[in-house]
Amino acid sequence: QVQLVESGGGLVQAGGSLRLSCAASGRTFSNYAMGWFRQAPGKERELVGQITWSGGSTYYAESVKGRFTISRDNARNTVYLQMNSLKPEDTAVYYCAAARTAYITVVAQYINWGQGTQVTVSS
Repeated sequence: QVQLVESGGGLVQAGGSLRLSCAASGRTFSNYAMGWFRQAPGKERELVGQITWSGGSTYYAESVKGRFTISRDNARNTVYLQMNSLKPEDTAVYYCAAARTAYITVVAQYINWGQGTQVTVSS
């Protein structure tokens, strides 16, 4: 089973940028889609973005379109979330996860999760 470790979170002012990384180990990385999720205080976990195993297709939640970019480097077993123009509403714990499918899919297909990294956006 693949192990996932997120990094890159921290404190940033509104309008700033952060890049999150998710490093995978344990088995072949490129055969499944990857997703980024977040959970803010008092709210349910929500999908932020997805990327196919090939990296050719991506999906973003409406709230982050035009600001966040998901990418992956299969040779380095790493997926990234570039976050620009951050807003206080983006404050949350961010998680990466691996799906059982290679394609953009429903949340229920994400079965392997990291432990999360905190992102705090101050105003």
